[in-house]
Amino acid sequence: MKIIDINNVEVSDTPHKVDVKKLISYDYASIIHIELKPDEALKLHITPVDVCFYGLEGEGIVEISDETKPIKKDQLIFSPARIRHRLLNKSNKNFRFLVIKTPTPKEETKLL
Repeated sequence: MKIIDINNVEVSDTPHKVDVKKLISYDYASIIHIELKPDEALKLHITPVDVCFYGLEGEGIVEISDETKPIKKDQLIFSPARIRHRLLNKSNKNFRFLVIKTPTPKEETKLL
């Protein structure tokens, strides 16, 4: 058994320049915690694997290809591999969500 306390995970240095904590990564999946403060956003990018976004707290906006949808707590949104996407926080509260990548990428994410 492995227990990961998010409070003990350091913020990763990523090109997005937001609060990203890599919780676990193994061959079949990676799980990442992201917190966007008001008016923060991930940069538009393409991930080489399938990705799911699960809302933990607050509200955000997810853009996948030409679609834009709101996302809030307890909602899961799927983004297929190699499709441009990003998440944004246009609210006045923090937006926290999990990113689940399957399988763990073997190549880099491409920023647009």
